[in-house]
Amino acid sequence: MKVTTFAPEFEMALPILHQIEAAGFEAYFVGGSVRDYLLGLPIHDVDIATSAYPAEVKAIFDRTVDTGIQHGTVMILDHGTGYEVTTFRTETGYQDFRRPDSVTFVRSLAEDLKRRDFTINALAMRADGEIIDLFDGLADLKAQKIRAVGVADERFHEDALRMMRAVRFESQLGFDVTPTTQAAIQKHAALLAKIAVERIHVELIKLMQGQRRHNGLKTLLATGLNQYCPGLVDQTAALQRLIDLPTQRVTSESAAWLLLTATLQLTPATANQFLKQWKCANDVIADVTAGLVLLPQLIEQRAQAWNLYEAGEAVLTICLQVGQLLAPSAIMDQDWLAHYAALPIKTKRELQINGQILIQSLGIQPGPKLGQTLTQLEKLVVNGQLPNEQDRLVQWVKQNSALSD
Repeated sequence: MKVTTFAPEFEMALPILHQIEAAGFEAYFVGGSVRDYLLGLPIHDVDIATSAYPAEVKAIFDRTVDTGIQHGTVMILDHGTGYEVTTFRTETGYQDFRRPDSVTFVRSLAEDLKRRDFTINALAMRADGEIIDLFDGLADLKAQKIRAVGVADERFHEDALRMMRAVRFESQLGFDVTPTTQAAIQKHAALLAKIAVERIHVELIKLMQGQRRHNGLKTLLATGLNQYCPGLVDQTAALQRLIDLPTQRVTSESAAWLLLTATLQLTPATANQFLKQWKCANDVIADVTAGLVLLPQLIEQRAQAWNLYEAGEAVLTICLQVGQLLAPSAIMDQDWLAHYAALPIKTKRELQINGQILIQSLGIQPGPKLGQTLTQLEKLVVNGQLPNEQDRLVQWVKQNSALSD
């Protein structure tokens, strides 16, 4: 197969291939960028593989960075863009089921491609557009299949994370894992325990955000991979509920975690511990735990102005995404974003009074009651019981405050 037009991302990188070839070496676009180009999907990273050894690559180009030179990767800087160029290599020994014990640089593209994970990721493209397909990856692209390169058992022993990548691709691409590859995942699922949770986290969130989330989750459950994921052990019923939900996508990591924790029926406190097990960022944990408070209020139609204000627009947005999956009729019954937009203030900073004003205008001394009064004023304004005007707020304090006691 030969393509006649290139995506802009490839066009920009073509001079790199030409320069390597001019020096007498082979160079190809490889991996996910070729796969996504052939599928008509956005290209994120253009990776280049070459027969040139790292020192030879560095001799060809003026500006390079040793990003992973021990594994054969050199970054070439070209007009403000960095391109990772990796030498063809073979790998041996995978004591940690993740990284090779040794890497050997080779001149053979075939040797390099046969160590890759799935046939659809083992495609290479020449500078003239010719597609090199040694493992029937093009046929698998057409059939929408995810199949391990060569012997699946060997691929998953080399890198156990590939099992999570399989179910992630199933969700992201809308493909199906082949029976042989799925059987190998089920056979070796326990190896996932050898992988750092941070790496599993990345794959799980991509799965949760995919176009066919339910398919990826089905395979996750069918193969038993969930048994080696924090907090998902023996959660068959909850994961099945997740599989049975409508197929609309969630578009952020926080929304994905909120969907998962809500389906697992976690409380904000238990979700906090669950998300810490997954090494989630603090801002994600804060959004999800706040979402678990607001979400039932929205679904049960009991959310008030103060609830929306406390949650904030970002949390409200992820709650609406998740709520449309969990209880679409209830969520769509009201325009919650319009309710939020109508709030008199969105943050405490917008309140037309502060502690300094109260101290200066009323001679109030700093202390706990000062903070309590400011919070009371904030609630009154948010709930529409007082206008957000400094004179009116000061007057209310004069008439109602016990600060003078």
